[in-house]
Amino acid sequence: MSVDIMHWGQTDDGTDFSLFTLENDVLKVQITNLGAALVTLEAPDRNGKRANVNLRHAAAETYIQNPSSFGATCGRYANRIGKGQFELDGKKYQLALNNGPNHLHGGVKGFNHYVWSAEPQADFITFRMVSPSGDEGYPGELSVAVTFTLKGNELILDYKATTDAPTVLNLTNHAYWNLGGVDSGTVYDHILQLACDKYLEADANVLVSGKISDVASTPFDFREPHTIGARINQIDIGGYDHCYAINDWDGSLRTIAKAVHPESGRVMEVATTEPGVQLYTANHFSGNAGSAGAPKHGAFCLECQHYPDSPNHADFPTTVLRPGAEYTQKTIHRFLVD
Repeated sequence: MSVDIMHWGQTDDGTDFSLFTLENDVLKVQITNLGAALVTLEAPDRNGKRANVNLRHAAAETYIQNPSSFGATCGRYANRIGKGQFELDGKKYQLALNNGPNHLHGGVKGFNHYVWSAEPQADFITFRMVSPSGDEGYPGELSVAVTFTLKGNELILDYKATTDAPTVLNLTNHAYWNLGGVDSGTVYDHILQLACDKYLEADANVLVSGKISDVASTPFDFREPHTIGARINQIDIGGYDHCYAINDWDGSLRTIAKAVHPESGRVMEVATTEPGVQLYTANHFSGNAGSAGAPKHGAFCLECQHYPDSPNHADFPTTVLRPGAEYTQKTIHRFLVD
């Protein structure tokens, strides 16, 4: 297996970016170094027919802004930080506000807007970038690497980072999945199961309150497999956009989610080392170009991450990274058929 590379576009400041293709007997993936973003993932159905199951923009230029973070590596801090504020070692920091009163996915210029350097190998690609001290208000110069590996029926994402000053960090990938194929409508018929007994309550702006509640007897209960559409209308913010606490988290790699598309037979399992997973059901999609033509609830995200707003909640697993330490994270998407 080898990596195919093609020039794909140019940012507004004239920086070139590329499209990289990895393919084996099972899967085909395309990734761009603009935002270290997953563009396409083709997986077979029960009859062996491949289809793209990762929503993508039609034009390369759309990834320059990429307002919905399609497939992107999100950072420095995936999800929200309340009021864009946190305190670290007695010093207060103010981050850029880009989601109402809050900071989301790293701010106005998150990692999805950077052109990363690329190091392609036979079956993997490592993307690297350096985020300068003060970037979107964060302390410390941060060196980040994300490796996409294609191995059999798995897409493996490995994250590493170091800093020269104390900072906070929370990385994830923001792929939008539809296992029926990207043109197959809503994901109401997808059957989902999560290894999560608890979820983080959130307000109308989707900022967590700090309260971690049982999913039992709520629409958030996916402990037993059921369709995404079964209870989605009971969610008062228009669909799921909630972080789940993974059961018995200890930092080891474990399978924590399974999604099934009954009609095609496609199955996706997700394994991660992270303590949380954000279930998002594309509540803001409207069928326009910004949502790649997909309707509301036309995809779902399983964003493996630390808890939102962790810097402001001492009882949450820490996201502080200090000089001399290395941030590591692994997430695997495994594709099967039923």
